[in-house]
Amino acid sequence: MLLLVLGGAQLAGAQSREIYTNPKFRELAQDHKMLAVLPFAVALQLRPNEVAKSGGPEGVARLEAREGLDVQSALQSYFLKRKAENDLTVDIQDATRTNALLAQKGVTPATVATFTPEQLAALLGVDGIISGTFASSQPMSGGAAFAMTMVVGFGGATNTGKLAISINDGKTGELLWKYDKSLSRGLGSDTNSIVTTIMRKASRQFPYSKEFKG
Repeated sequence: MLLLVLGGAQLAGAQSREIYTNPKFRELAQDHKMLAVLPFAVALQLRPNEVAKSGGPEGVARLEAREGLDVQSALQSYFLKRKAENDLTVDIQDATRTNALLAQKGVTPATVATFTPEQLAALLGVDGIISGTFASSQPMSGGAAFAMTMVVGFGGATNTGKLAISINDGKTGELLWKYDKSLSRGLGSDTNSIVTTIMRKASRQFPYSKEFKG
């Protein structure tokens, strides 16, 4: 599956930081009312025997697609909870509507990278696009999943994955915010709890949060 990277040259300044916020965020996002979360682009680097158990390359592709939808759903759930707590300044489009509109226009995981953020925002009728990538040696969700926790300090386990979340402005396509986080194997987590943990760590630097002081 192709990894979706939105924002072009703007990513260069973000890659050296765990969290990047566009210095023009307030100007670019002042009229934002609705954002859409896309299915995440997932790349699973499985061992040959794991590929075979998953149904070969086609089976892995299906697993990656399902994983991408799981991350999308978990992010939407997190944002809806923040909205219910009156701690989010924008609304989040229902993922079912987002995915239906994408399907109606023939936008698939294989072709989404050929669309600009502006085109996707216009197609979905939103002010901004939340997208991302997940690369890992194991899935985060489903019966075959190894649960993951965030890497903390020098004593953490070997990294097994990386989750990147980006937000692009729907009018200009500019990268507004980006968060990269490495993950490691752990216990007692699923996709929802992993995404919630990650976003809680970033909450004070999330620009649509009422806690944001940037």
